[in-house]
Amino acid sequence: MCFLHVKAPEYQCCQSSAFSSCTMVNCCGLLSSQKEPVPLKSIEVELEVKDHVATVVSTLLYENKEDKPLEAVFVFPLPGDAAVCHFSAKIGQTQIVAEVKEKKEAREDYDDALSSGQQAFLLEESEQSPDIFSMSVGRLPPGESASIRLEYVTELAVQADDGLRFCLPAVLNPRYQPQGSEGASVQVTSVPASLVPYSLSFSARLSSPRPISKVESSCSLDPLQYLNTDQTQATIKLAAGHKFDRDVELLIYYKDAHQPTAVVEAGQASAKPGSLMGDPVVMLSLYPEFPQSVMSSVASCGEFVFLLDRSGSMQMSSANQQTRISSARDTLLLLLKSLPMGCYFNIYSFGSSYEHIFSQSVEYNQKTMEEALKKVEEMQANMGGTEILKPLQHIYRQSCIPSQPRQLFVFTDGEVGNTKEVIDLVKKNSGSHRCFSFGIGEGASSALINGLAKEGGGHAQFITGTDRMQPKVMQSLRFALQPAVVDISVTWDLPKGVSVTVLSPPITALFQGQRSLVYGQLTGEVGAAPCHVVFLSSGM
Repeated sequence: MCFLHVKAPEYQCCQSSAFSSCTMVNCCGLLSSQKEPVPLKSIEVELEVKDHVATVVSTLLYENKEDKPLEAVFVFPLPGDAAVCHFSAKIGQTQIVAEVKEKKEAREDYDDALSSGQQAFLLEESEQSPDIFSMSVGRLPPGESASIRLEYVTELAVQADDGLRFCLPAVLNPRYQPQGSEGASVQVTSVPASLVPYSLSFSARLSSPRPISKVESSCSLDPLQYLNTDQTQATIKLAAGHKFDRDVELLIYYKDAHQPTAVVEAGQASAKPGSLMGDPVVMLSLYPEFPQSVMSSVASCGEFVFLLDRSGSMQMSSANQQTRISSARDTLLLLLKSLPMGCYFNIYSFGSSYEHIFSQSVEYNQKTMEEALKKVEEMQANMGGTEILKPLQHIYRQSCIPSQPRQLFVFTDGEVGNTKEVIDLVKKNSGSHRCFSFGIGEGASSALINGLAKEGGGHAQFITGTDRMQPKVMQSLRFALQPAVVDISVTWDLPKGVSVTVLSPPITALFQGQRSLVYGQLTGEVGAAPCHVVFLSSGM
């Protein structure tokens, strides 16, 4: 018996010098109801990348070494925009496949199954932060092993150097839940990845209409193996002996990255024709490179508001031993030194409270820059919890400066529990600014970082080391300064008898170096007939 549904996140009140009046959740590993670690024997991850979209299949094998049946919970991270499309479990010869139910009904059925002595599994997504999934593994008999299979799909983000980024998180950082925020109260204790004696097997299969030029990683890889002569298909594996003590990051590079592409996926033969699952679906990738004559009209104005996370968690070190606060400081200092003269700026920092360098945004000149640089260099992670909502509300209450478009830059490790509230606030104020977000350190919440940029019409970056910080920072600044292509329309030139239903929201703006994906459902005799798509804009 198995159920798949959504529930509230797990949080527990705590008091400490670093996190006063807060609630946090430490989520990583497989735990019993008594909070004792359950041996996880192995993780196998199979990644399939088709152009800009990844399908991830994770198989987790764990074992009950106790002398009695065990009820356990495994909590793990997923990309914030991922869609789970399969969940199953196998105990011995028993195969269990998930079914989707309304969350209250699913919880009741799960509890009923346990009380009657049946085996039951439950996959749950946090309502406040959609990159947290927890899996309740019901009665696991003594000495028995269980194999869990989870499959999800997600879009891959484009980096400053045109690479596509895939990240398999090794840890899920504790999430700070501000007092008074919504959320359930169940604690899950953390199991550091470096202390868990399980193995990781990771392999990837890549395909694209364009040739695959290279794959880079933060971890050791076996050589890239091409599967055809035009190099549009390839496989790669994680080198043997990898300890899953840090994120596995892949950067995938295609040749002719700025050429538009289309990938068509056939409908399922068993599904009803005319349905979403029965019809073929097309994915169009638009990654424009504008003429230099257009890009030369870079704006030299704007109000730049920087919001820096100084909570206690920012003192933690990344894999390269650099603390998160030092990485965030370096990122902010680089941005400060790169602003155009004559713009306006201000710097906020926050923890359990918030503060600002200037009472209001000031003109950027040599004097104000030097004052700001000096104060930023002195900033430490000593402000307690992660209360990001209040400084955002204060910023939005400040009047915008005429003829100075507001650009908000947020630097955080994303360790908040009220992700939805924060993103909703940015969305509510999206008409008055653009939001550019920086996830600092490994395990930063992709739901928060990507959500801020998506709803704020900006761009998201993840800073996990110093090697790629500068191009990422400068790319976001270019986006903030450059004009956007607006009033975009899409014209489909399709064969006779073929029609398309666009499934994606309209593209409202395009920036140099920013990728957009358009999905469409095709009906009629598609076959191999050619089709053309024309993107038109009335101006910038």
